[in-house]
Amino acid sequence: MFKFLKEVVAGSGTGLKDLPYNIGEPYASAWGSWLHFRGTSKDDGSPVSIFSLSGSNAQDGHLAAGRNGVKRLRTVRHPNILSFLHSTEVETVDAGSPKVTIYMVTEPVMPLSDKIKELGLEGTQRDEYYAWGLHQIAKAVSFLNNDCKLVHAYVCLASVVVTQTLDWKLHAFDVLSEFDGNNEASSGQMLQYAWLVGAQYKPMELAKSDWAGIKKSPPWAIDSWGMGCLIYELFSGLKLGKTEELRNTVFIPKSLLPDYQRLLSSTPSRRLNTSKLIENSEYFQNKLVDTIHFMEILSLKDSVEKDTFFRKLPNLSEQLPQQIVLKKLLPLLASALEYGSASAPALTALLKMGSALSSEEFCVKVLPTLVKLFSSNDRAIRVGLLQHINQYGESLSAQVVDEQVYPHVATGFSDTSAFLRELTLKSMLILAPKLSQRTFSGSLLKHLSKLQVDEEPAIRTNTTILLGNIANYLNEGTRKRVLINAFTVRALRDTFPPARGAGIMALCATSSYYDITEIATRILPNVVVLTIDPDNDVRSKAFQAVDQFLQMAKQYYEKTNTAEATEGTSMGISSIPENAGLLGWAMSSLTLKGKPSDHAPVSSVSSTALTPAPANASSDTPPTAPLRVRSAPDFAEQPVPTSPTSTDGWGEMENGLDEECENDKDGWDDLEPLEETKPTPALANIQAAQRRPVSQPVSQTKLATSLQSKSTSKLRKDEDDDLWGSIAAPAPKTSKSLNLKSSVTDDDDPWAAIAAPAPTTKAKPLSAGRGRSAKPAAPKLGAQRLNRTSSGT
Repeated sequence: MFKFLKEVVAGSGTGLKDLPYNIGEPYASAWGSWLHFRGTSKDDGSPVSIFSLSGSNAQDGHLAAGRNGVKRLRTVRHPNILSFLHSTEVETVDAGSPKVTIYMVTEPVMPLSDKIKELGLEGTQRDEYYAWGLHQIAKAVSFLNNDCKLVHAYVCLASVVVTQTLDWKLHAFDVLSEFDGNNEASSGQMLQYAWLVGAQYKPMELAKSDWAGIKKSPPWAIDSWGMGCLIYELFSGLKLGKTEELRNTVFIPKSLLPDYQRLLSSTPSRRLNTSKLIENSEYFQNKLVDTIHFMEILSLKDSVEKDTFFRKLPNLSEQLPQQIVLKKLLPLLASALEYGSASAPALTALLKMGSALSSEEFCVKVLPTLVKLFSSNDRAIRVGLLQHINQYGESLSAQVVDEQVYPHVATGFSDTSAFLRELTLKSMLILAPKLSQRTFSGSLLKHLSKLQVDEEPAIRTNTTILLGNIANYLNEGTRKRVLINAFTVRALRDTFPPARGAGIMALCATSSYYDITEIATRILPNVVVLTIDPDNDVRSKAFQAVDQFLQMAKQYYEKTNTAEATEGTSMGISSIPENAGLLGWAMSSLTLKGKPSDHAPVSSVSSTALTPAPANASSDTPPTAPLRVRSAPDFAEQPVPTSPTSTDGWGEMENGLDEECENDKDGWDDLEPLEETKPTPALANIQAAQRRPVSQPVSQTKLATSLQSKSTSKLRKDEDDDLWGSIAAPAPKTSKSLNLKSSVTDDDDPWAAIAAPAPTTKAKPLSAGRGRSAKPAAPKLGAQRLNRTSSGT
């Protein structure tokens, strides 16, 4: 048997095999003959405290008292009494002699004397914390004396321990016994283990073993004296050596001194009941005690009291000891919010308190509560969570956001409250980076698509801003499908000026995601229109965006088409007349006066190559920057990236811009005629050629006559278009046509006699309906003639 016990017990410092707890390091102090160890559970590793008491044999008096203490602690339950978890008694053999050890496991606690040194509180904060601790011990003693009719008989500093939440708890129940006041005639000993109590802690009647007098006294008489001893040791910082030291009151706070003296009255019947101490003492009326007391009875308060309290709590918490706020108030507040007894303003206080925690502690003590609150149906709670999401959003893991937080947040996108919709939208700036691509495409983009047409202009603007900020979290296919449609088709056409400005800024911010084809065919045509926007801020942003995208196009061509640019320069215009500045101005005017839809379908139009003007082209106009427009194979033959099938709300807008452009008018009717200026020599030659009679067939003469009957503005426009033919650069020798217009026959062109020579290369026809000069072919009459013949037959 002894061999078996040796195997079971491996020493108190290494733990017991039959005890479901691991024994750790001991504390420096403990009550009586007990040893106090740190410990952990073998199941989940949770912390515990382990007390051990050893004796030479089973009949040892200390062991008997220890068994009494274990039994009493197991049966007596109170919030301010140490919580019992487990106990066991083990017999071992030490140096040939038997040894009995009692192990008692409780909640994790620390001796009060050690905790006081650790906190290091001073001044008002120290007094407030001591007041709260004494308040708790007084309630525990009052519970034993008044409710249970028990006498502790050994209340002192050593019999108090502190929990992880800084609560004070009473233990050391070895001497605890029932108060036998009903049997006053009996002179037998009432406290069986009174000999364990130190002489300095005994009141006069207990020191004299006057059991008859003790039985006639109130049940609280002995423990009230013990409360006085505890107060002395607490404020003096010294262990009580002898009873006479209690007369030294220099350490006792003035507000507590009257009660201290009544607790230590020489007459047992006149000693202050601890319940009265709690109710009437001025010392316990301070901010910390009142705050914690309110939190403990929160469920009994009405909504008005709760709102008033929680609105004051953030500022109040700054005045209280930080350790107490973090370890006591914060858990109480988190629990109250989690179980619904706290109102929405408590969330602000919780986050303010939690800001003082380290990131690891915040994730353990605060974050789980916040995650649970997202499922709350209280709109005020949801608003509070979204308003302060920047304080804790970074601490949320991607899995928690995607699976637990976002499904509840997403309900705010369709809420009837515009304020909540906007808060939900803004919160995505923090939550979106933690979402999966499946959530992006399947949920978030659908909601954002609806919010871009929200009735609130501020929401529409913020939606565009959000898309610009989260673009880098989208995959390439989603960006191709969503961004340009969202920014150009919707944002740039919004009636709210800040929304249009946000669309321009979003395009600039996401410029790296667009290829040169998209920039030239879809972005620039839509942005250029806004350079004449009624709003000054939008115009300013539009010009900046045009400069940025044109610079990108220029860099692209300089990088990829250097050889082609060199060839184009050698084949282009050798010199530009003095009206080169006018040419640039005219092109700008056409661009500015056209509608947005007139500039969209560039991808279907062949392009021309314009060579840079020489430095001496004009002395009074600034030199124009070299411009290189890609030939037809660059734009016309490169297919626009197709969008994958999607239901996120932007897929149906693909090519919407092009379709609208096809239905719009050409946009040239509103151009104002150029002012009459003195023609240059080259222009004079052209005008002279126009006035020179030209021999034409009769049909062509009729056609010219009909053309002259059109409106003056239309005729002038056609003249301007064909005016530059005689001074244009020779057609480049390429396999593709570089003309912007579709080819026309000499019969349809009244200016054929003075036009530039026709290109030697084969022109590639345009798509139907693209050229302004293209005319529908006249219907043939052969079918009608056949019909008449058949009918006559």
